[in-house]
Amino acid sequence: MTTSSSAKRPAVSGLCASSSSSSSSAPAQPGRRRLLVGAAALAAPALVSPWARAQDKFPARPITLIAPWPTGGSSDAVMRAFAESAGRALGGTVLIENKPGAGGTMGAAAMLQAKPDGYTLTQLPLGIYRLPHMQKMSFDPVKDITHIVCLTGYTFGLAAAADAPYKTLKEMVAYAKANPGKVQYGHTGTGTTPHLAIEEFAAKAGIQLSDIPYKGSAEILQAILGGHIPLMSGTTEFAPHVKSGKLRLLATLGRERNKAFADVPTVKESGWDTVTESPFGIGGPKGMDPALVKLLHDAFRKTLEDPKVVETLDKFYMPTIYMSAADYSAYAERTFAAEKATIDRLKAAGKI
Repeated sequence: MTTSSSAKRPAVSGLCASSSSSSSSAPAQPGRRRLLVGAAALAAPALVSPWARAQDKFPARPITLIAPWPTGGSSDAVMRAFAESAGRALGGTVLIENKPGAGGTMGAAAMLQAKPDGYTLTQLPLGIYRLPHMQKMSFDPVKDITHIVCLTGYTFGLAAAADAPYKTLKEMVAYAKANPGKVQYGHTGTGTTPHLAIEEFAAKAGIQLSDIPYKGSAEILQAILGGHIPLMSGTTEFAPHVKSGKLRLLATLGRERNKAFADVPTVKESGWDTVTESPFGIGGPKGMDPALVKLLHDAFRKTLEDPKVVETLDKFYMPTIYMSAADYSAYAERTFAAEKATIDRLKAAGKI
C-alpha cells in the first residue's frame, strides 16, 4: 500500500546511507543490514491506520445512507439518486434508510453509536445546526459529525397570490410599510428555514409581517390558492402554480438566480442582503480516517457529473452547491454560530 511503503522508505534509506558511509572504512555487514531493514518493515504497518490497511476491500458490504425524511418526497428522491450513483463510483452498494422526524436530525442522532468506518452515513440538512439552539439535542453538529462533502441545496422563494396588490418584492415591501403587520405569509413551521429566512429579510427591509405556521406544504398551498393568505414562503412546491399563473414568484433566496426561474430576481439583488440556500451534503460519525473521507468525498463529488443525478436535481429545482470536506467543516462552524444569533434575536423579539 502507498501509505505503508512511504512510511517504510525513509527508515530504509537512512539505514542504507549510514551503511554506505561506513563502507569506505569498514566492510559492509549484510546480515546486520537485513536485520535493520526487516525491523523497519515490521514497524511501518503500525504507522498506518487500520482502515488504510484494508482500503482495497472498501466497501466490503453495503453502505447505509440515512435520509432523514419520509419516502416519496423530493429529498428522498434526490438522496436515492446520489446513493445509486455513489455506489457505482465506489464499486459497491449504497442503501437508503429513511429515518424521518425531529426536523431532519434523526440521521445525525443515529450516527452517534455508529463506527467511523464509512458504512453509516447521513444527509446533513440545515436544521441540524439550528435545532440545538432551540431544544436539547443528543449531538453537537460540529464536534460529533465528520463533514464529508456538500452537494446541493433547496431553492427557497417568496410567492404571492396572483391577485395580490403587488407584483414585485419592492412593491410588497412598500405595501407592508404602509400596512405594518397586516401582510400575512404562510410557512412550514416555527423555526424552519422558510420561517427564519423571511423574518431575516423582513428585519433588513424594516417591515413587519404576520407569519402563519402550517403543518406542511399542502396546507400552505391550499391556503394561498384559496385566498386565505396573500404570501407564502417555501421551497419549490410553488413551482407548478407559478408556471400556471396561479401564483407569482416575487423573489428567490439563493446567492444566484435559479435557472428554472431566470427572470425572477433574488432577494439580495433586489436590495436586501439575505441569502438562504440551505445547503446539504453527506456526513459520517466523528473520528473517520482522512483517507476514507477522501474516498467517499471523491465518489459523491463524482455524482454531480452523473446525468441522472443532474436530471433529478433539475426536476426539483435544486442547484449544485459543492463544498470540499474542509470547506464543509468550516461552513458547519460558521452556520452553527449564525443560527444561534438568529434564534436568539427572534426569541428576544417574541417570534419564537
